Amino acid sequence: MTSGFEEMWRELAPVGRATQSGGYFRQPWTGAEGELRAWFAEQAHARGLTLESDGLGNQVAWWRPEGATGRHVLTGSHLDSVLDGGAYDGPLGVVSALAALDRLRGQGHAPTRPIGIAVFVEEEGSRFGLATLGSRLVTGATTWAQVRERRDRDGVRLEDAVARAGLGLAGDDATWPDLVDATHAYVELHVEQGRHLVDRAAPVGVATGIWPHGRYRFDFAGEANHAGTTRMEDRHDPMLTYAMTALAANKQARLASQRATFGRVEVQPNGTNAVPSHVTAWLDARAESAEHLAAMVGEIERQAADRAGRDGTALTVTPESVSAAVEFDATLSRRIAAGDDARADWPLLPTQAGHDAGILAEAGVPTAMLFVRNPTGVSHSPDEHAETVDCLAGVDALAGTLARLTSDPA
Repeated sequence: MTSGFEEMWRELAPVGRATQSGGYFRQPWTGAEGELRAWFAEQAHARGLTLESDGLGNQVAWWRPEGATGRHVLTGSHLDSVLDGGAYDGPLGVVSALAALDRLRGQGHAPTRPIGIAVFVEEEGSRFGLATLGSRLVTGATTWAQVRERRDRDGVRLEDAVARAGLGLAGDDATWPDLVDATHAYVELHVEQGRHLVDRAAPVGVATGIWPHGRYRFDFAGEANHAGTTRMEDRHDPMLTYAMTALAANKQARLASQRATFGRVEVQPNGTNAVPSHVTAWLDARAESAEHLAAMVGEIERQAADRAGRDGTALTVTPESVSAAVEFDATLSRRIAAGDDARADWPLLPTQAGHDAGILAEAGVPTAMLFVRNPTGVSHSPDEHAETVDCLAGVDALAGTLARLTSDPA
């Protein structure tokens, strides 16, 4: 017997949850993430779905009833989280996809195309610093040779982490080279990471595209020294250069109505009574166009370099991950937004967050996204939330979308 949406949600709630903060630590290739992969496999088995997995841990559960032929329709999302993240970012799309499939079966829907529910690994990039890693490897946007030597905060190599999880990849090709060519459409449901739907009093919305965004490592090098005996005018303090750079990023983003965030910092030697020798900080920058993004990051870097000159420090900026703007399939998005009943007519809205859907869209797959209302707009935080009634509206929307996409001649 399969679980309904609310029962599945209760089953996932304790996995990877921190007692103190209530946030989630579901980093890829850890015990919590392995438990989630096992849970998804159990759900697929309970429904009689065919489960496929690759050497990285990406999973797809297939419904291929008789008469379902031709190119398939994919849905799904991810199960990993940011550090101390919320419950809904990712898992909502996976649970909703399973519930939507149950809804279609209960309605007696006979799909003309196979339906796959995908779970992509390391979507957040919270462990190895490259967001949407799983879908990048699936589509061939990134090769294993390019990423296998990446290290996490503890110095563990990606290849070793995957092996310790009982998995492993060989070669440089995409893990599922035929998946993209065989996909008719991909629809990802996600909790909204903002307040557009709250402002529009709508439980569900449809994404039009994703802003271009990137992660940039700023390395500030200075001179370690004694915090008490070193005169202020004799210091070469990289922390001061970083502090001004963080303020400059905030100002530039506000002036241009874009986004810029320094959310991670590492300091050496990280002593209370020592002037630092080195500061490494990561800038997350997002903008409405590639031109706006380049201009904003360029101005932040210019101001940082000017300050480094005054502080007697050195600056190196390294783009670690940059994603172009994504425009979702306009025809598909309009078709989804129109719906087929009086409850539909969902608003269209852009998103500033990256998703696996963006990677599949860049690979040439007709792609769309459904958003479920988030009452506070808070995301990547334990306060992330969606009301059950809105989640169920999302299941209805996804089921209706999958029904329409698999009612056409294959």
